[in-house]
Amino acid sequence: MYFPVSPAEQAVAAELAAVRPALGPAYSAALDGARAAVLTRLWRALAFEPLPWVAARERGRTGLELLLAGGGRLEGPPPDAYATDAYVTELLLDGKPYRHAARLVAALGVPHGEEFAAELDGSTASLALSRAGQAPADPDVAALTTWQWEQRVVDGHPYHPNCRSRPGFSVAEQLAYAPEHRPVVELGLVPVRAEECLVTGDWPAELRDAGRIMVPVHPWQAAHTLKHERVRDGFAAHPLMALRTLAPVAGGAHVKTALSTRLTSSVRDISGYSVETAAAVSDFAQRLSERLDGRLRFTRTLSAATAHSPDLAAVLREPPEVYADAAAGERVLPVAALASFPQARSAAWRAEFARLALSVCLRVLELGVALEAHGQNLLVVLSATGAPMRLVYRDLADIRISPARLVRYGLPVPPLSGRLITDDVAALRRKLFGSLLTGALGATAGSAGAFADAFAEAAGLPATADTEALLTGPLPTKALTLMRLSPGVPGDQWAELPNPLTGG
Repeated sequence: MYFPVSPAEQAVAAELAAVRPALGPAYSAALDGARAAVLTRLWRALAFEPLPWVAARERGRTGLELLLAGGGRLEGPPPDAYATDAYVTELLLDGKPYRHAARLVAALGVPHGEEFAAELDGSTASLALSRAGQAPADPDVAALTTWQWEQRVVDGHPYHPNCRSRPGFSVAEQLAYAPEHRPVVELGLVPVRAEECLVTGDWPAELRDAGRIMVPVHPWQAAHTLKHERVRDGFAAHPLMALRTLAPVAGGAHVKTALSTRLTSSVRDISGYSVETAAAVSDFAQRLSERLDGRLRFTRTLSAATAHSPDLAAVLREPPEVYADAAAGERVLPVAALASFPQARSAAWRAEFARLALSVCLRVLELGVALEAHGQNLLVVLSATGAPMRLVYRDLADIRISPARLVRYGLPVPPLSGRLITDDVAALRRKLFGSLLTGALGATAGSAGAFADAFAEAAGLPATADTEALLTGPLPTKALTLMRLSPGVPGDQWAELPNPLTGG
């Protein structure tokens, strides 16, 4: 059994002893694995991201050596850009061993490292807590609902060192609201006069009352951000893997709520721009799906509302299950949950899924839309025997749309402006490749070798310039650690990963 050694680990242990003491032994036992999981994610970043204080990278006798700008040397095992198992248990900084990501970053002494180290400490402790409360490993797959599959995604982002960073959440709140702990969450409702709201789509009658819009709010948001708002009783819901998106127990539309805290990299509020564009983007996506032979469906955004504040807003979205034939035994799983789906452990299954995902998403890109197809947004419809049949995509808030490509294929250009619209080829490819290839599919494979094997038979891809770029060059990925260490730099920053498809 392992014991807390860092401030965050000790704080979680103390809170757990007060609110759920029976989980204490499992938490202690999970700490060592959580440390390795976060350290592995950090090592990927250190090995591949364009960090300004890494002067050079050299192959050493037993792995990789990083020469630091200040003269130090960091040594670790050979890096695998697509490994999702915790294979890094120790890194050496000037010969001194480090097993805890937070302590290593603090010792590096890099700009903004103190804040990042605290986040890594919290991520490690929260990951151990998540693993301590996870569901049994081998479920009766036929009996699980889609929301239950979502709650089986325990480790969070497969490559981000802040995979379980939840600042502002106490242990009691994590147990009460985090999907991997399988709670039922009571959403509240905040009444706002209709004339004081921006609403797109058809806001339902059951969420209106006497000229007021009833905006669903997460209980954490009500307690920590909307402290002076009058919150009425709402309805019970199951948290999905996004934590702030929930499936009502009574059924119906999924609810995406504002959660004004930084989870992994971003503050999870809802911008006015997202509400304003929600209906137009959803309508556009439905028309686009008609060009895809039924292989990809988009969950419709039914309505969105904001009280002209990113802290008080909500989006109502069609559940992905409507695109599966339950009577025929079909089910829908988010790609991030495939790690616990038995058939997905087969190389042949992964190759079949890779062909489906690549051919569909590359076709959509050629038509003019770059999807952010990471393991949370992209879902797969499985047959009764577990074969991948078609895809479902949800959450249209961060796709990219190319008017020039749409026009080329005779598709209507949606009446939109702002960040969703771009004809920049590099931006479009980064959006898709950085989410699908170096995110969802890389994580599904689990290693560079398995990734290459899965794509070895990926025949039938559209013969386009995008496909050529995919098959011949390095693969882009968000430089997530660089972004956390560059708080003054707006927007995404990028790294390039070796491409298993090219052998380089």
